[in-house]
Amino acid sequence: MTTDTQDPDEISARIRAALPSLSPAAAKVARLILDDPDKVTRSTVLDLKETTGVSEATIVRAARSLGFAGYPQLRLALAAASGRRQPNHQVVTGNVSQSDAIDVVIAKLAEAEQQALRETAAHLDPDSIDQVTAAITRASRILSFGIGASGLVAADFQHKLTRAGFICSSPSDIHLAVTDATLLKDQDVALIVSHSGETHESLNVLDVAGDAGAVTVALTGSERSTLARKADYSLIAAGHERGLRPGALSSRIGQLFVVDCLFVSLTQKTFETTSASIQMTRETVANMHSGSSHA
Repeated sequence: MTTDTQDPDEISARIRAALPSLSPAAAKVARLILDDPDKVTRSTVLDLKETTGVSEATIVRAARSLGFAGYPQLRLALAAASGRRQPNHQVVTGNVSQSDAIDVVIAKLAEAEQQALRETAAHLDPDSIDQVTAAITRASRILSFGIGASGLVAADFQHKLTRAGFICSSPSDIHLAVTDATLLKDQDVALIVSHSGETHESLNVLDVAGDAGAVTVALTGSERSTLARKADYSLIAAGHERGLRPGALSSRIGQLFVVDCLFVSLTQKTFETTSASIQMTRETVANMHSGSSHA
């Protein structure tokens, strides 16, 4: 990142992606940038030292870890980003708490999920989408795998690909997933979904798929995670949770957005075959419902 990067959502996305790899002290600085960027813009390094309780050297290291030459460059980028925020956009800040009224809960969740979408879009690499799409078009089989909430995203991708005529599996059982990964061949694709990028089962499936010769793709929340570093391609989905919001909320929204981008890109490149498959499966499902209604 450089001081030329002025998109506030892109800055936020990059900081969230770097957070897991930062030291606890540097993470304090990063979280303050996310929670109150205007305060950081107004703060000298001495002000920030007093606010965060970390050393000046830590603040400088944190700025460099986030892609800036130093703290002044970080402040400049934040100031430029602040000028690009929509003036009429009212941000609802804060975490959902036990005492929040339901209208406040709705507003906070809506803002968190919209922010996850904005940050994911700002940070998503179009070239990576194109490369992964090209790999899927060459694949005979695709494996889509995730654990827990990430498994729901993996299943959504499998559902979309199956309706479009691709051979894709999304086993929820780790033994079946490893079995499927073992049977993949050269030019097959394994998409592994894990927000942390550190889940043991996800890393295991990716390793097995890679050893089998498949193209491996990580859909994760951190470009510095083990999953992202091991995969042939990595797609980063923003999303962070605190308080009463479990990890299945805004992070899942970002992941589903990436899956949708992949699927639309895929249908664009294989329009004739995929559109025919989608139409056929749509008609089959519609006929099934129509037949059951007259039973």
